[in-house]
Amino acid sequence: MRFCHVGIFHKPSLCLLFLYLGADGKVEAKGIKGDQGSRGSPGKHGPKGLAGPMGEKGLRGETGPQGQKGNKGDMGPTGPEGPRGDIGPLGPTGLPGSIGPIGKPGPKGEAGPMGPQGEPGVRGIRGWKGDRGEKGKIGETPVLPKSTFTVGLTVLSKFPSSDVPIKFDKILYNEFNHYDIATGKFTCHIAGVYYFTYHITVFSRNVQVSLVKNGVKILHTKDAYMSSEDQASGGIVLPLKLGDEVWLQVTGGERFNGLFADEDDDTTFTGFLLFSSP
Repeated sequence: MRFCHVGIFHKPSLCLLFLYLGADGKVEAKGIKGDQGSRGSPGKHGPKGLAGPMGEKGLRGETGPQGQKGNKGDMGPTGPEGPRGDIGPLGPTGLPGSIGPIGKPGPKGEAGPMGPQGEPGVRGIRGWKGDRGEKGKIGETPVLPKSTFTVGLTVLSKFPSSDVPIKFDKILYNEFNHYDIATGKFTCHIAGVYYFTYHITVFSRNVQVSLVKNGVKILHTKDAYMSSEDQASGGIVLPLKLGDEVWLQVTGGERFNGLFADEDDDTTFTGFLLFSSP
């Protein structure tokens, strides 16, 4: 016969069970659990274990409160100049500024053109009569300015066209060529006062003519043709300046251009200078 004894030894981290079997190999009944023993002394630290695998990424935490305002940093270096922008719209007109100080006088300008002649001043007191001077030499005879002409129509130029200068092609006197037979116009070459006159032989049609100065009709003459031949004339005094033009022309169309000329009848135009003016 074998005996069985069970012994339990309490250690801080190890419990040893000793089983003693009897001779017949049967296990005796379990004994009553004993009271818990007192805690043993702590054992020595074991060796450091291996690092475990990295855990999963955690959830994002909440936004923390705003920190305090930091101190102002130093001014950085000046950056490169940027490209020039487009011209902006025109702004409103500002208020006029105050009048600035008077500037220095500018350089003297060139002399301007001569102004118009002023009015004559008050006549001064008559002075004492001077001594009689020596007799002078006989001067040259003054040359009087001249300008005159007399021209007429011919069989070829009778019944002239209307509303244009009449071209008198018969030259009776035109020494200075102040009358132009190509244009039918007299041009003033000497400023002064002139007298113009015309003598017309009327035949076959009525006559209506005008003496014209620079495109403006000055004198008008009309004559209604009745029968046979008729006569008409006119005359005027005109002041002219250099370059002024004077001519005769028919007005009213071909019904009023009965200015006639042949070997026995004349139609003439005359002008001459009465006196010159400065």
